[in-house]
Amino acid sequence: MKKFLVLLLAALMVFSFAACGGGGSEEPAGDGGAAVSFDDIDDNCESADGTYQIAMVTDVGQLKDGSFNQFTWNGCKMYAYENDKTYKYYQPANGSNATDEDRIKAMTDACDAGAEVIVTPGFMQSTALETVAPKYPEVQFIFIDGWDLGLDNVLGVSYQEEQAGYLAGYATVMEGYTKLGFSGGGGGTNPACCRYGYGFAQGANDAAGEKGEKIEMRYSWEYGSQFSASDDLQAMLAGWFNAGTEAVFVCGGTMFNSGAAAAEAADGAIIGVDVDQSKDSDSVITSACKGLAQSVQISLNNFYSDGLQKGALVLGAADDAVGLPVDTWSLQNWSVDDYNALFEKVKAGEITISNEEIADPSGAGLDNITFVK
Repeated sequence: MKKFLVLLLAALMVFSFAACGGGGSEEPAGDGGAAVSFDDIDDNCESADGTYQIAMVTDVGQLKDGSFNQFTWNGCKMYAYENDKTYKYYQPANGSNATDEDRIKAMTDACDAGAEVIVTPGFMQSTALETVAPKYPEVQFIFIDGWDLGLDNVLGVSYQEEQAGYLAGYATVMEGYTKLGFSGGGGGTNPACCRYGYGFAQGANDAAGEKGEKIEMRYSWEYGSQFSASDDLQAMLAGWFNAGTEAVFVCGGTMFNSGAAAAEAADGAIIGVDVDQSKDSDSVITSACKGLAQSVQISLNNFYSDGLQKGALVLGAADDAVGLPVDTWSLQNWSVDDYNALFEKVKAGEITISNEEIADPSGAGLDNITFVK
């Protein structure tokens, strides 16, 4: 809060921050002195002057989706709480059927409501960003899971998915699974899914080498072009499990639902993606995660410290922005301590993990894996 403001305005702003859960000495309802959690901070901030400094325009689905929207929003409101900023989320009209025009309207509304920075998760935001950002050159746009749009006020934030995939593949084999599968979204053309999948294969290969074993892997982009659950995808994965596959990394939006249904029916295992999906199915043994909240806080801090950001920010293990969730650890034969030791090697660059966007790793020289149909 700026000290040169008149006393009345200062008082109003203090009220505003308290209503939003922020303020240096304000503690949200919780464990009385315990560390503030995301759930302690209200999703709805009431600004005294009707303006909101930090805004988020949601991806498809609802705010509390247990995935991209929710974890990106957690980063927004935590930064706002810790730094005395007002905040608001905007959900484009038409929900999961939102159009570019709906996203343009939501971004424009956020700018007109005084946003200094707008966070936009998901690759579908690109067209709206290209339309709105040039009209508001003083506003910072943060494109989560995005790329460099070549605009002076748009920062594309992406992740080293190959590292998260590697850790998941390594953990799965060290746990004792020897017959694996990868089912990816985007038909083999989505860069993030390609990096996840190839990283998963590299991790599985290295762990198999560590154990002196050979493993099998089924690898497919079939039925994943829309990143959606389908009867056809579920039937394919059920066939994998019936043929002996033990654990499948399902990488692509709600494709997870098809994988979980197939795994649950066959008493098989699933590896989740992007966020910790253990709560969504008992079949989940671990998840290859992106630190969405962490990356949002890093990006917001960069903006408020140094001004407008542009280009691309790529985050990985060195930033604690990818990894496996340890709070819900369920592996029995490989420990959190073992994982932490491996993570530190990845973080330090002691393990080489290729970030090539390879759709078919069967020809990549992974000698400890036999790829099967």
